[in-house]
Amino acid sequence: MTKPFIVLCAGGSDSGGGAGIQADVKAVTVCGCYATTVITALTAQNTRGVQDIFPVPGKFIAAQMDAVLSDIGADAVKTGMLLNKSAVEVVAEKVHEYRLKKVVVDPVMIAKGGHMMMQDAARKAVIQKLLPQAFFVTPNIPEAEALTGLKIRSVEDMKKAATVIAESGVKNVVIKGGHLPESRKKGSVDILYDGKQYYDFRADWIDTKNTHGTGCTFASVLAAHLARGFSVADAVSQAKRVVTKAIVGGLWVGKGHGPVHAGATPVPAGVAKTCLDELQNAICTLMSVNCGLLIPEVSCNLVHAKQGAKDENDVAGFPGRIIRLHDAACVVSPPAFGASQHMAHVVLTVMKKHPDYRCAMNIRYGENVIDACRQIGYTVSCFNRADEPVERQDLDGCTLEWGVHQVLARSANVPDIIYDTGGWGKEPMIRVLGRNPADVVGKVLRLLQSI
Repeated sequence: MTKPFIVLCAGGSDSGGGAGIQADVKAVTVCGCYATTVITALTAQNTRGVQDIFPVPGKFIAAQMDAVLSDIGADAVKTGMLLNKSAVEVVAEKVHEYRLKKVVVDPVMIAKGGHMMMQDAARKAVIQKLLPQAFFVTPNIPEAEALTGLKIRSVEDMKKAATVIAESGVKNVVIKGGHLPESRKKGSVDILYDGKQYYDFRADWIDTKNTHGTGCTFASVLAAHLARGFSVADAVSQAKRVVTKAIVGGLWVGKGHGPVHAGATPVPAGVAKTCLDELQNAICTLMSVNCGLLIPEVSCNLVHAKQGAKDENDVAGFPGRIIRLHDAACVVSPPAFGASQHMAHVVLTVMKKHPDYRCAMNIRYGENVIDACRQIGYTVSCFNRADEPVERQDLDGCTLEWGVHQVLARSANVPDIIYDTGGWGKEPMIRVLGRNPADVVGKVLRLLQSI
């Protein structure tokens, strides 16, 4: 059983669900890691602003960190809202005590609505006690100005500020440039300084008010990728990519600044968004139950083709596949088109004869699973890889096309289940077919209850 990558998130709780710990957990989970939490403050807030803050006593912050770190540990740490000096000092002490290395500090100072989220004494403590132990700090421009006392109006100013911040002892500095006046015209640029050289990461400007939680999401995605072993530059690149997608997919929640959506994927022009939406909804359902025993050794995928799909690029799935995490299913990335080759071949082959059947998922083979399928009343069919013509066997992916075609040629209808018992170097596999992701996942869950 695989041990998950653990990211400890220490910060404030956002009752509106858009930022803070709530955003951290969503972002870490989307990146395929397991999030633990330490609450440093409770906020009463919504999309229009923060109405009140209740600080958690330092003693209880320490108790939470001890509880998590003494048992579960952490491959990376992300800190967010640290309201007062006591909160900063406790976190800094525990980072030192547990010798935590991949610490990402998001110096949350001002909420989207303008409410102060860090007292002046806390800011000084961050500079003096937390940053010297940190691996990363991720201020936006107002936060970088507060940390340095500099005015930042250009990319060159961002580089100067990053150099000054690095003098505190933090190993890497990312200054997020969304507040630059030129961003609306030239796009958003983030500057990374690793103590030796500067790197810039650019994205188009997205004109939307739904940006609540961008900083939390960025730092949490960064921490998750560091936990997974990504290099400094690659981790920042992934954080920029995910946040950009999250802003594009921002949710219209409330009457103020809506939240970004870490699980969102921008849709290519002309592609129906429903394919990706339906996959995202279905995977959330699947991840809410313990279905790990149905995930094969080679992992699996859930794919959904758009109407009239012609090739793999018209079929959406999950990049990196659906993996087993203890007893549950987990994805490392939101759904995207062109993400699966083998399962795309299955769906495309089915669609040639039955265009309404646009979805499939592969699950672990077992005689008990096949027996359960028949007991439920699913229509079950199979093919034998050994019967495939020799001249086709070396063509990658063609075995599935051939096998599915053989099954469909024997039946007027699409079976619920197509399986094979494997071959040389090939794991036995079951494919669940359906019209859409809800249909397929529903069949999988019913099967799960029967075995």
